Amino acid sequence: MINNRIILAAALAATAVTTAQAASRDYISIVGSSTVYPFSTVVAETFGKTSAYKTPKVESTGSGGGLKLFCAGVGVEHPDITNASRRIKSSEVENCAKNGVTDIVEVKVGYDGIVIANSKSAPLMHLTRRDVFLALAKKVPNVNGGGELIDNPYKTWKDVNASLPDTAIEVLGPPPTSGTRDAFVELAMEGGCKTFDFIKAMKKQDKKAYKGICHTIREDGAYIEAGENDNLIVQKLESNPKALGIFGFSFLDQNADKVQGSIVDKIAPTFEAIADGSYPVSRPLFFYVKKAHVGKIPGIEEYLAEFTSDKAWGDEGYLVDKGMIPMPKQERNQFAADVKGLNLLKLTK
Repeated sequence: MINNRIILAAALAATAVTTAQAASRDYISIVGSSTVYPFSTVVAETFGKTSAYKTPKVESTGSGGGLKLFCAGVGVEHPDITNASRRIKSSEVENCAKNGVTDIVEVKVGYDGIVIANSKSAPLMHLTRRDVFLALAKKVPNVNGGGELIDNPYKTWKDVNASLPDTAIEVLGPPPTSGTRDAFVELAMEGGCKTFDFIKAMKKQDKKAYKGICHTIREDGAYIEAGENDNLIVQKLESNPKALGIFGFSFLDQNADKVQGSIVDKIAPTFEAIADGSYPVSRPLFFYVKKAHVGKIPGIEEYLAEFTSDKAWGDEGYLVDKGMIPMPKQERNQFAADVKGLNLLKLTK
């Protein structure tokens, strides 16, 4: 009887400790995009060193994975902030609302280009978005014409375009949970897909079918899901010069001694070309803040102030050194004001 009481008391004490731990958290929890991860990490580290608050914990889960965690609920067991290399979807906002996450602050932080890179020991690739679509889509137009779609028959880049190398199509890229994957299929794949007039015409007639053709990547081994770790893709390209890899410009910038970015539609993925919008595969970057956690988790407003300061995201800021393309000053000022006022997200379709 006494032993049972001791066991019960110990169990209650353990439960009390666990409950107390769950009831409070003294650091900011950040999840989300692998592309935004290095930018968020350097801000978190700077914030931890220069403020009275603990260094935020930043995890790379992919944009989709991060938003799923973020939208799961309000409370210290859920993340405060999620990074995203694409804008939040209306379906994700609805999912958030179902779980009580109704007040969301959107922060656009800058721009990034998606590069299709290979080892510097291999020839530089000159691609069009049409080439990319034909190489990686699950269904492609029959070369015999007639508006027929067939399973992708192309094995080499030369099969796709006679001017390209006679090497097997082997592309290492992010999984479906990645914002980089979402942006890649929208900007590169769809950009090439709609160069076929009969497919482009589908967009008005049957948008779902159009998107299914343009956004569905082949699953026969030509495209290899390489996870959310972009540094791992860089390493694999070094060891396999015949392969190509898809990742954000910042990883190209940080590994310029190892890999090179393919020319796409005659434009190289440079800082300037992404900043002025001429590089065709570029996109904005975001993070999202749970307003209900502001004031409950220490340091969120101060972290936001650090991220949106000129010393961080300005033209000469430390995030530029990490490869981020800054927004124009007027746009930065607008988002900084929205962040300071904790203005809520307004999603327009």
